[in-house]
Amino acid sequence: MPKPEILDPQGKAVQGALPRLGFTGVTDVRQGKRFELEIEGEVTDEVLAQVEKMAETLLSNPVIENYSVTVEDQQ
Repeated sequence: MPKPEILDPQGKAVQGALPRLGFTGVTDVRQGKRFELEIEGEVTDEVLAQVEKMAETLLSNPVIENYSVTVEDQQ
């Protein structure tokens, strides 16, 4: 992953595209060898399902890539 102080235009492009695709609640996206999404509010089963749909729809190319969604508690 790029260091936090490094500009991430790909991450910003993804962050801008998510609302246009009907996804809400993502406050930041960083792209490197993985995507890191910060989500506002509690991470519920519904939120995880939405993130899975984001990964399937925009964040991966399921023809040539596998993906997984994990949650890191930042408290």
